[in-house]
Amino acid sequence: MSEPSPITVPTGIPELEAAAEAPVLEQPQVLVITGMSGAGRTRAAAVLEDLGWYVVDNLPAQMLTHLVGMLTSGPVGTGARRLAAVIDVRGREYFAALTGVLDHLEGTGVELRLLFLDASDEVLVRRFEQVRRPHPLQADGRILDGIAHERALLSDLRERADTVIDTSELNVHDLARVVRSGVADPGDDVLHLSVLSFGFKYGIPLDADHVVDVRFLSNPYWITELRHLSGRDAPVRDYVLGLPGATTFVERYVDALEPVLAGYLHEEKRYATIAVGCTGGKHRSVAISEAIGARLRERGHRVQVTARDLGKE
Repeated sequence: MSEPSPITVPTGIPELEAAAEAPVLEQPQVLVITGMSGAGRTRAAAVLEDLGWYVVDNLPAQMLTHLVGMLTSGPVGTGARRLAAVIDVRGREYFAALTGVLDHLEGTGVELRLLFLDASDEVLVRRFEQVRRPHPLQADGRILDGIAHERALLSDLRERADTVIDTSELNVHDLARVVRSGVADPGDDVLHLSVLSFGFKYGIPLDADHVVDVRFLSNPYWITELRHLSGRDAPVRDYVLGLPGATTFVERYVDALEPVLAGYLHEEKRYATIAVGCTGGKHRSVAISEAIGARLRERGHRVQVTARDLGKE
């Protein structure tokens, strides 16, 4: 009499599969940037790129469908999920397909928005004359001829646009703020801070926006038990921060930075480097830079702390 086949599949699998939630693909955000030549499309694209969008400039309209397909077919949680494509009359005969491509994508459920940049004829003429470049549609005519032709081609797209920005009275910083406010997620409006310790004997960092000199503090180098350690080690850190005036300096310096950092955000400066220096970049500057970084994080800033010269001694 043959023995029954052993059970090789654990019981309960069908119930587990029925109860499990399938992973949900995050729908990509697709922003099409178009509008008048000279109205600021390139600047708008640069703002989006700084916000982490995948940006393609001067894209043939037919390629947009393929790019969106690449985003939607990627594994969950991987790849770009925010695509910005600049599609305009520079695409020549390919540009005519844009309306049909937009119709197709809207039918797929993709989160699609159309941003149209415009400006007055007078401003556009002045901008083209300043850069000494012809309008892409003027051919052998005048700049105004090219502008008039372009307005006729884009009239339907302007009516269709989700957002129209008139850049006639905007400088590049104003345009960046308007674009950012229109498309940014809550987490995008942050300042990226780099707190960098260094040794003055190796030179001041070239990219420093602020330089802090902490050589006013006693040097742990002259204490035999601390000399071989760095500001990242607890004994050195406790020694430096326990010195008279050390923690007061850190707190007051961070307080003084607040209006500066707020001004950076207002002026569209998204990255700043604070360089903290001592003699060799091993003890005091490392400990103080870590303390400054910790205080800035407590106030909601995104901070990276690095030690440029640690290990050079």
